[in-house]
Amino acid sequence: MTFGPLVSTDWLVENLGEKDLKIIDGSWRMPGQGDAVENYRTQHIPGAVFFDIDAIADQSTDLPHMLPEPEAFEAAIGEMGISDKDRIVVYDEKGLFSAARVWWTFRVMGHDNVAVLDGGLPKWLKEGKPVTAEETVLTRTAYRTDPKPHYFADAEDVRAALAEGAVVLDARSEDRFSGRASEPRAGLRSGHMPGATCLPFGLVLDESGSLRPREELELLFANAGAAPGSRVVTSCGSGVTAAILFFALETIGARNAAVYDGSWSEWGDERHDDAAFPVVTDA
Repeated sequence: MTFGPLVSTDWLVENLGEKDLKIIDGSWRMPGQGDAVENYRTQHIPGAVFFDIDAIADQSTDLPHMLPEPEAFEAAIGEMGISDKDRIVVYDEKGLFSAARVWWTFRVMGHDNVAVLDGGLPKWLKEGKPVTAEETVLTRTAYRTDPKPHYFADAEDVRAALAEGAVVLDARSEDRFSGRASEPRAGLRSGHMPGATCLPFGLVLDESGSLRPREELELLFANAGAAPGSRVVTSCGSGVTAAILFFALETIGARNAAVYDGSWSEWGDERHDDAAFPVVTDA
């Protein structure tokens, strides 16, 4: 039975220990902010395993944490002790940040029974729910993918979307989108794709880091030009917060969205030809 895409902390604590329920800490931090696995080693939800976004990724490119090949994903997830028949709940240390990227990765690989924990670890801790430092070791199992490539977009897909008048939503801050602020990664131009719309990912979250109510999300996306049923491609700096917008769209019933995996790390590369990867600024 399909569940998700969002589950409550109360639901999870009531279902801890269910044989087919696997919990993943999908925490990730921006470069220079330390390694999120250290927090996992200090405290995590009982039974949770750690998903390293940078390790379970395509290692043949210099772009950050790009989707791995299905075979590599199968090997990594099977080694973690997760089956394609399992129900999966993903959370992160910030509330709703990188968990959406891990959730999206599983969706691209064809795993529908995957959800995000509403409010993540901060809400879990605030409510006094259990955590542990004990390492989780699950028995290695077989995992099989059934890829859904329509959830994924590359640069050619983005060009086509812009040419066809589809909605391209950029989850970066307004200052980065406009070009007033430089990019946190070296070697990237400032600005945005011509025709893209800025929708900072923080706008879909409330003050606690939880997803906003459906009515508010519907209004946000409508105001950004993403009418119900329209084709939407989400982008950001490296494909992490773009997945938050994708996740928010999923919760309101959108079924025609994709994440631009390379995002600005690819499009904004200063080595690219401006004709193939045009950039505009509002500065």
